[in-house]
Amino acid sequence: MEHIIGIDLGGTTINGGLIEGESLVKHVVRNTEAEIGGATTLKHIKDVIRLLQTPETKGIGIGVPSVVDSEKGIVYQVQNIKEWEEVHLKSIIEKEFKIPTYINNDANCFAMGERIYGLGRNFENFVGITLGTGVGGGIIQKGELLHDNNCGSGEYGEMPYKDGILEEYCGSFFFTKHNTTGYDVMRQAEKNDKEAIQIVKEYSKHLSILIKMIVLSVDPEAIIFGGSISNSFHLFKEEVYNNLENFPFPNSIKKLKILKSELQSAGILGAGALCY
Repeated sequence: MEHIIGIDLGGTTINGGLIEGESLVKHVVRNTEAEIGGATTLKHIKDVIRLLQTPETKGIGIGVPSVVDSEKGIVYQVQNIKEWEEVHLKSIIEKEFKIPTYINNDANCFAMGERIYGLGRNFENFVGITLGTGVGGGIIQKGELLHDNNCGSGEYGEMPYKDGILEEYCGSFFFTKHNTTGYDVMRQAEKNDKEAIQIVKEYSKHLSILIKMIVLSVDPEAIIFGGSISNSFHLFKEEVYNNLENFPFPNSIKKLKILKSELQSAGILGAGALCY
């Protein structure tokens, strides 16, 4: 059976997996050592691929947290990796391994993973959003990833909002403003702690703004949330819907499905999905 390699490149960690059918059959993790330099990170990526490669490997997909020329596989200005201003990643990996390689933004990979392996199989038009340190998005239209110029569409976290950008209110940075973490807040909210519940309510208001922006820009059938914060989706889902009651087009909200991803290792599977 043919194999696909998926690489989820983060600022601190490289998560790689060997995918067989719809199953992750091998998992490898390495530190990026991004602070040392891009050449070191690239070496670690190659090492991960070598550990995963089999004679049946037919493709390599890599998700990168940056702007990408997906046609040429060129990665630009990766902020968390030193010296990665312009890296011709596709050509480098294909020259080394002689395997077709596909590069895209990590949020786009999440959306592709949902489309191939997850809840996105049920929708032709949806948006996948990752809620973690940052807030990234990928747009699926007519069953395919939206074709844009720089992999920048769907990056709703960068939208101007209040005194900053939306990411500062819908990502984990929001909770640091309250001198805590998303994990601790959600854990205390589970215990009916009043202060934690109030923070969750405030967070829900900001998240509803994100949803409104998505509906007004692409009007999808569904929004699928992933990322670490989405693990507590059950705690803020009802409040999010309450904050959507004043939306000017109520029928759009009535039809909209707001869901939490059920995928495990979504970043790896999503990167692998680029090969399809």
